[in-house]
Amino acid sequence: MLKIYIIKKPITRLRLKEIAEERFGDLVKVVVDIRKEVMAVGGELHADEEVLLSENYDSKREDTWGINIYVDKPRDEMIEFDSVINIKPSYQNRTRNVENPEIKKKIIEIVDKLIL
Repeated sequence: MLKIYIIKKPITRLRLKEIAEERFGDLVKVVVDIRKEVMAVGGELHADEEVLLSENYDSKREDTWGINIYVDKPRDEMIEFDSVINIKPSYQNRTRNVENPEIKKKIIEIVDKLIL
């Protein structure tokens, strides 16, 4: 089983690319905790990353959102808001996408802050 990294401090895009190459090549699965402003990176499934954040960092379901980051795409095209963990009807999110524009904005801000 490959390591899931918790990103609390900024990492370089090159380091993110190295993590991507460990698993999928051109992308990394990421779970962002929008309240704690941390990311879990490198898991095979978003669910694995969400569990790690929940168990070790006390992240709450309503604060964790799954995205994919395509490391070779331009900055404004690299985030894909698509994950099964995003289906949260009790939090007004009924699809794999992140439907709330404020949550999307927050995710982008955190990614921009943590990936140089």
